Amino acid sequence: MSYQEDVKQAAEALQKGGLILYPTDTFWGVGCDATNEEAVNKLIDLTKQKAEEVHVILVDSEVRLNSYVVEVPEMAYDLIELSEKPITILYPQGKNIAQNLLTNKGEIGIRVTHEDFSRSLCQRFRKPLVFMPATKSGEPFPQNFGDVTESILQGVDFVVKYRQEELAIPKASGIIRLSVDGQVEVIRE
Repeated sequence: MSYQEDVKQAAEALQKGGLILYPTDTFWGVGCDATNEEAVNKLIDLTKQKAEEVHVILVDSEVRLNSYVVEVPEMAYDLIELSEKPITILYPQGKNIAQNLLTNKGEIGIRVTHEDFSRSLCQRFRKPLVFMPATKSGEPFPQNFGDVTESILQGVDFVVKYRQEELAIPKASGIIRLSVDGQVEVIRE
């Protein structure tokens, strides 16, 4: 299957409310349409994530932030541009996404992905993707596709073929909480 066919089929699964297993700029992730509350519930059930945990969505460009954050702190753009590794930013108020992705404080974690596949998928799908590590809550993150458990593989509607053979050890993203008034809290470097 070609790269473009993978993107096409993954987007089709997302449009139907399905779950996908896909490569990102950090770990292999399970994901769904970030605007579809029912799909998010299926994903939370599969990964056994706690509803109150911060859930991350991926977007393909900084331009998209205004679509999903009530007020984007100006500093966010500088942090994204200057970061040498993937960075997830927790914003104070999300909008236009499934409500079950927001923390009880209304926060949403967003990462602008620069990885080829997830970026192309966001562009084709034209909506943000949920990213959860391809593992059950509390289990170690899979270091590569070969570490993804059978229960995750069986629980998704589409598995991307692209990058399955890679053995490189990924790095987790940095996590920063930004407030509208410019306060910064580093959660993970």
